[in-house]
Amino acid sequence: MSDTSATPDSKKNSSYWSLFSTFFKIGAFTFGGGWAMISIIEREIVDKHHWIERDDFLDLLAIAQSLPGILAVNIATAVGDKIRGGKGSIVASLGTILPSFLIILIIAIFLTPDMIKNNKVISSIFMGIRPCVVALIIAPVITSAKAANLTWKTVWIPFVVALMISLDMGTISSPILYIALGGIGGFLLWWLPQRKLNKNKS
Repeated sequence: MSDTSATPDSKKNSSYWSLFSTFFKIGAFTFGGGWAMISIIEREIVDKHHWIERDDFLDLLAIAQSLPGILAVNIATAVGDKIRGGKGSIVASLGTILPSFLIILIIAIFLTPDMIKNNKVISSIFMGIRPCVVALIIAPVITSAKAANLTWKTVWIPFVVALMISLDMGTISSPILYIALGGIGGFLLWWLPQRKLNKNKS
């Protein structure tokens, strides 16, 4: 990974501190894990700071989803590398991880599981947070669908994949299988027309 992956404008308008503070804020105020973070990351990185284009963000999101590990950390690493290279990926990852680490550390020191479970105030707060988390997860799905230019001919694909994964039928429900099939299908859709065009030229 190198700084050449970032555009001159993105490097000019960003700094390691702004990158760290942005992802620290995202990590500190996001509930629900990586999927709930996506819409907030997109708004901060693409809409607010204009560090990368929306299409580039969606490409990085696809890469982050394909890699093993925590989605939020993967996407922070990918975005950080795109903006500021290898050091940027480390800074963005630390910004994402540090809030959760500190919060869990404080909870482990001062609270016990029974205290959280039996506290009506805390339970009520989390009951109110849950519907918001669902909305935060749905929002990037809709945005990604629009950016992916889904049509009535292709919209069935994500629904079928989601259904097959939810059925929990062993290997056939493995996300890895569908990621591989999607990659192969995308390559064939690009390669076959190219092959036909080259034959016509020859």
